[in-house]
Amino acid sequence: MDLLSLTFDNISGAFKGASVPTSVILAVLLFSVLLSAWEFAVYRLVSHRAFYNRSFNISITVMPFFIATIILCLQSSIVITLGTIGALAIIRYRTAVKDPVDMIYLLWSIHTGIVCGCQLYKVGLLTSITATLVLIILENSRIGKKPLILVFESLPEKEQDVLELLRTVYKKVEIKNRSFSNGIIRYTTEVSSPSADLLTKQLEEAGAVRFSLISYEEDSIL
Repeated sequence: MDLLSLTFDNISGAFKGASVPTSVILAVLLFSVLLSAWEFAVYRLVSHRAFYNRSFNISITVMPFFIATIILCLQSSIVITLGTIGALAIIRYRTAVKDPVDMIYLLWSIHTGIVCGCQLYKVGLLTSITATLVLIILENSRIGKKPLILVFESLPEKEQDVLELLRTVYKKVEIKNRSFSNGIIRYTTEVSSPSADLLTKQLEEAGAVRFSLISYEEDSIL
């Protein structure tokens, strides 16, 4: 009974004698919620991607809460600081981030947690505004023509005619793959974007048996 009483007294004393005031903790968590919700919305609405990763979005939204409170603890005690550094040094994350843009949001999430933990709210707010504007501009800006994937099939005797036509129509034709099966040659090429109707007529005249034109952006085929 004495041990149980001492345990509760210890917990109660820790709450009463906390070096970080409750008002500061609540303020840090509240601002972390606001900036995290902002980042959640930006990742969902601004990023133009074929597949939306909801799990990743939830992760970068919740992460700042833990980072902010860790920063608060580091400010309160040098012992906690040294212990935390040792603990974080042995952690290894093996989840691969496939999209390089996701690294920006991951860094943004870490930044939010750090600045909120340090109570630098203005820095966090201005950084979030700037990052949002830059992402909107870059996500919606397109320089040059959108590349296309042209897949066509032809008979061996018509192969050179079709290739010459493509080099005439396009300034740049990059052959990605060439295969031969059942007397048919199949090409996969990357080209720029001319008139699809004109290309269809010219390919038929050049002797293409079957062809398809696929637009793609970055690593996602549309």
